[in-house]
Amino acid sequence: MGKNNAKASGGDKKAKGNQKGGDAKGTDKGKMKGGQSINVRHILCEKFSKKEEALEKIRNGSKFDDVAREYSEDKARAGGSLGWKNKGDLDPSFEEVAYGLEESSTGKPVIGEAKTGFGYHIIMVEGRK
Repeated sequence: MGKNNAKASGGDKKAKGNQKGGDAKGTDKGKMKGGQSINVRHILCEKFSKKEEALEKIRNGSKFDDVAREYSEDKARAGGSLGWKNKGDLDPSFEEVAYGLEESSTGKPVIGEAKTGFGYHIIMVEGRK
C-alpha cells in the first residue's frame, strides 16, 4: 500500500461513526467548523476482530499511537500518522468520519470508525486548518 493508504475505490462502503466522548457530527462547536485540511491518524486492520482488539485497548486507556504501532497493518508511518490531508485526498467513507471528529490527542483520542477497500480504520484527528 502507498502513502495514501486510506484511499480506496468503492467509496460506497458505509462509514460508521463511533466517536469516544459523544457524537461529533452535527455539533456547532467552533473547532468543528471549517477546515479544509486535517492532521489525521488511523489504525488499519484487515480483520474486524483485530480492529475490535485495538479499540478495546484504546478504550482501556492505551495511547492511540502505541496501539497503532502494535495493531495497524499500515506501516507507512509510525503511530498511525497520515499527516495533513486535504478534503478529497482520502476515501470518501474515511473522510466522512474524519472530518466529523473533534480534534483530540493520542492520550485521550476522540475516535471514529470507517470501512474502506483496505479494511477497517480507527480514526482520530489531531488538528485542522
